[in-house]
Parts: sequence; C-alpha cells; structure tokens
Amino acid sequence: MTYTAPITEMRFALDAIADMPGIAGLPGYEEATPDLVDAILEEAGKLGAAVLAPLNHPGDREGSVYENGVVRTPKGFQEAYNQFVEGGWNSLPFDPDYGGQGMPWTLATAVQEIWQAANLSFGLCPLLTAGAVELLQEHGSEDQKQTYLPRMISGEWTGTMNLTEPQAGSDVGAVKTKAEPNGDHYLITGQKIYITFGEHDLTENIVHMVLARLPDAPAGTKGISLFLVPKFLVNEDGTLGPRNDLRCVSIEHKLGIKASPTAVMAYGDSGGAIGYLVGGENRGMACMFTMMNNARLAVGIQGVAIAERAYQQARAYAFDRTQSRALDGNAATVAIIRHPDVRRMLATMKAKTEAARAMTYWAAAALDRSKREPDEEARRGQQALLDLLIPVTKSWCTDIGCEVASLGIQIHGGMGFVEETGAAQHYRDARILPIYEGTNGIQALDLFTRKLLRDEGAAMTRLLMEMRAGLPKAEADSALAALREPLAESLEALDRATAWMLEQGGEDLLRGAASATPYQNLFGVVLGGWLLAQAAIEAARRAEDGSGDQSYLDGKLKTARFYADNLLGEAAGLAAAVTKGAESTLALADEQF
Repeated sequence: MTYTAPITEMRFALDAIADMPGIAGLPGYEEATPDLVDAILEEAGKLGAAVLAPLNHPGDREGSVYENGVVRTPKGFQEAYNQFVEGGWNSLPFDPDYGGQGMPWTLATAVQEIWQAANLSFGLCPLLTAGAVELLQEHGSEDQKQTYLPRMISGEWTGTMNLTEPQAGSDVGAVKTKAEPNGDHYLITGQKIYITFGEHDLTENIVHMVLARLPDAPAGTKGISLFLVPKFLVNEDGTLGPRNDLRCVSIEHKLGIKASPTAVMAYGDSGGAIGYLVGGENRGMACMFTMMNNARLAVGIQGVAIAERAYQQARAYAFDRTQSRALDGNAATVAIIRHPDVRRMLATMKAKTEAARAMTYWAAAALDRSKREPDEEARRGQQALLDLLIPVTKSWCTDIGCEVASLGIQIHGGMGFVEETGAAQHYRDARILPIYEGTNGIQALDLFTRKLLRDEGAAMTRLLMEMRAGLPKAEADSALAALREPLAESLEALDRATAWMLEQGGEDLLRGAASATPYQNLFGVVLGGWLLAQAAIEAARRAEDGSGDQSYLDGKLKTARFYADNLLGEAAGLAAAVTKGAESTLALADEQF
C-alpha cells in the first residue's frame, strides 16, 4: 500500500507531451527552469510518500467524524496539512502579488497528481481551495482579493464551492438559496449539500463560494449570483471577527473518500449569513465556471492519480504473489506476472494511465498558453483547444481511474475484495470521480452543445488536422510505423462521428444527446492513443540520440503499440454507437424500462 511518485514518467510527459521547456519560455514563467522543476517534483514526491500516503488507509478506516456541529478529520491530517502549508505547496501556481509563487499550471498539475495519488481524501481540500482562489483572482473586487487571497493562497484558509441543493441536484438553475441586500453586504439563507471540506478542523477559517438568488432575479441559471461567505467574518485589520450565521448540520456516510468530510451546510438559521457579491448581479454561473473548469481539470488528474496508485499496488502484488505453473512447462510455481492474462491486465492499466496522464498534462499546457502566449490569436486558439479538452479530460480520465482500480482488484483476486490489502479502497475512492464536478454525462452534453455546436466544429477540425499531421511517418522504423495504420483508422472513425454529431445531432438535439457519451468516449480513446504515439515518437528520437535510459524508452514504444493493438479497436465500435445508436437508445417507451 506504499506509493512512490513516478517522477521519471511525469518528467517525460511534461517535456514530451506538455512541452515544459516551451511553457517556461512564456512571459512570467521564466523561473520554471529544468532544475527547479526537478527539485519541485522530487520534494513533492517525498511529502506524498512519507507524509500523505501513510495516512490514506488509516484515514479511510477512521473517516471524518461529525459531532455537535464540529467535524474532526482523521488522526494525522492536521499535522500533515500544517506541513503542506509550511512547505508552500498551496501557493505554487498563484499570483505573486498575493503571495503565490507564479509557477505554471502545467507544473502545478503534475504536483497535484502526487497529492491525489498519495491521499485522495486529503488532496480534495487544496483542490477546492485552488478553484476558489482562481475564481476570486478572476472575478473578485480588489478589496476581496486583498482580504482573502493571501491567506487562501498560503493555505492558511481553505475554500469551497457551494452549488448543489437537495431539490436541485445537477440542475443548478433550480437552486433556491436566497440573498437579501443589506447595506454593503447580503444576507444568505438556504441549504447546500455535498460540500467538500465544508467544515473541518484543518484551518481557522473557511471561505465558501455560494450560489444564491437575489429577490428580483430571473428564473433559471440567468438569475444566479455568486457570494463570498466566510465561516468567520474578517475585521479591517485582517484578524478574525465573529462566527458567521452558517453551520454544518451533518456529513455524508459514503462509499469512498471517507476521510474527506462532505458537508450539508445551512445558511441563515439565525437571520442570514453575511455574504459579499462576487462578479456582479446574476453573473454567478459565468463566475462559477472559472472555478468549475479548474476543478474539472483537477478531477481528471484525480483519475490519473488513483489509476497510478492502483497500478503500483497491482504491479507489486503481481511480482510478489506466486501461484500455478507457467505455461512454458516449468514445474515450479511462478509469480503471477508470468501469466499472460495478468500481463494483459497490467499492460492495460499501464497504457491507460499513461494516456490519461498525457491528456491532463496537455490540457494544463493549453491552460498556460491560453493565459500567457504573447500573441492574442495564439491565446484564443489555445483557449478553444482547452474548452474542447476539459469535458473529455474530466470524463475519460475519471472513467480510466475506475477501470484501472477495478483491474487492480482483479489482479489481487480474492485478496483484492477484502479490505486489508487496500486495493478495494482505490476502487471505492475512484467511483465518485465520474459523478462530481458535473457527471460524465453532463460533460458529454457540454462537449456536444457548448463546444462542438457552438463553433460548428471549428476547434475540433483544427485538432483533427493536428492529429493527422502528428501521425508516425510511414517510413519510420518498424516500431513506430506499426502505429500509423490503427491510429489513422481511429482518426477516420472520430472524423465520421464528428460529422454525424454536427449534422444529424445538430438537427435533432435529442438524438445528438443520445450519442453524446459514446462520442465523448470515442474522443478520449483516440486522443489517448495519439498522445501515446507522440510519446513513442519522442522516445524513439531520444533512443537514437542515446539521451536516456534505453529500457525505459523502449517501454514507451511497446506501451504505445499495446494500446494501438489492444485498445484502439474500441474506436470503430464507439463510432458505430454514435452514428447508429441514437434511435434504439430512444426507442423504449418509459413503461418498457
């Protein structure tokens, strides 16, 4: 149940896929030198392995506890969080004007993988704080920034996102929490559910970002405003004042992430919680999307992280566990790594994890470039790419987390199904990932309606062109050339499916929605294979130059080949589901289910 950050693999993905040297050349990122990147990853790996990972399984057994309005996190969490803050880890990607270190999001994304893999429950706390910081940096007033950002960026205070209500679920437009104007602030009344780290004992203050309605607000999402509601009010000198009128009334009993308190929050039981408008009246959803997109990329990273953790454990078990004779006739029992089906499962875990990591790092690089490219047109192009990648990254990578964690249990056999090995925890923890921050079905609708149809497929067309241009050359050595045909066929399948979604789906939104999830899955499968091919091309170049560990580089080519031979075949079936499956999906009458 130990964890070691895969620094070599992370560093390769940062350079070969995300182009970390190019990111470091962007204005403001010059300090992200190779030596500094290496040092940051190494030190983060030490904290993850020595401090956070040992708390993962005990934290799952103990869980967070609610008693009389107070939430206590498991033993060791407070001390670990203090080390996290003292090390400056929370401030890595944020604005130096407010105490941040100004490092690229690409690097921060890799570091975040370490926290999430070491201890997913712990990692959720800084994940939500990061989203709240991004939101406040983008939409807060200067007074709000000066008051809250330095302590949130340092990690001295944490942040949350308050969207969901009991009657609303994922329908944010149905929220009923009210905000009444009252002088220079608002009085917030209502209840929010599923609030990650909505109450805890790690910090002295918690800054809630709360969606609510003004008295004259229009119906639906157009009438949603955003309010900053602190647990403790803040005096003019920055010290904490009285407790605000908000409280945690319970925490959820969950399948996984049990050490992360998921709170039910009540606002205004004694007249109204004091809140401050962020970003203007009825602009709550526009503001919240800043936080949600940040969080969706981070949740995609959680999928990578839990897959990596499950893979490491399954790999160690496969080398340690001896059972049955090898099929080559050897009379002695062998480690189960020698059995072909175990090798197939491990190779699937490895290939999908590496593909998902490449996807998230590539998306993070697009985020950096959308903010820092000197040329405005280049920034717009990267933003369009990022918009396209966010739903796919969130959905596909979280599905990978579940699948890889499930395979990890399978490799353990019966021992995977019992709690003592810890393999079951990875699956239980992973299962929330396709649900929160917008279910993966919602991501598919977002990809279809807000990304694909919005620009009539322009961004997708540019991406397909880039992917075709990046295919291995036909005259390449045999290891690379073997990737070209399956990748080309999968790209054709994605191209056909895209055309169908634009033409048929665009004409009939119901049919398009019925095909949205297989289209999103198809996108992920093909992009994952293409990114592994880019890694293989770079590995071949380094091997030819003699610049790297030859066995590791050879493994990159073999992993890309395994994906192409064993996993890319899904593309044809998914394309058929996109173009032919909508009618049968919608055919059953309600009473026939």
